[in-house]
Amino acid sequence: MALLSSTAQGAAPSVIDKIKSDIVQPIIYLLIAVAVGYFLFGLMEFVRNQDNDEAQTDGKRHMLWGIIGLAIMFSVYGILSLINNTVGGLTS
Repeated sequence: MALLSSTAQGAAPSVIDKIKSDIVQPIIYLLIAVAVGYFLFGLMEFVRNQDNDEAQTDGKRHMLWGIIGLAIMFSVYGILSLINNTVGGLTS
């Protein structure tokens, strides 16, 4: 009975680590890259259209949403790391 409980406890952290490293982290990194790309697209749109106020406004809006996306993704990454270190105690 003790062997079964120690095996089950040993397997759970490895499964959680595998899910975190193979699924969650790549998704977070991809979304961070998308937010950076969206911000850079807005920056290029803003700089390229100096004479068009409407296009500059669109560029500002894209930059703002890119920054908001980055803030959200870094917050998610921080919250998941906090939960992992507090509850799971798993290594990063």
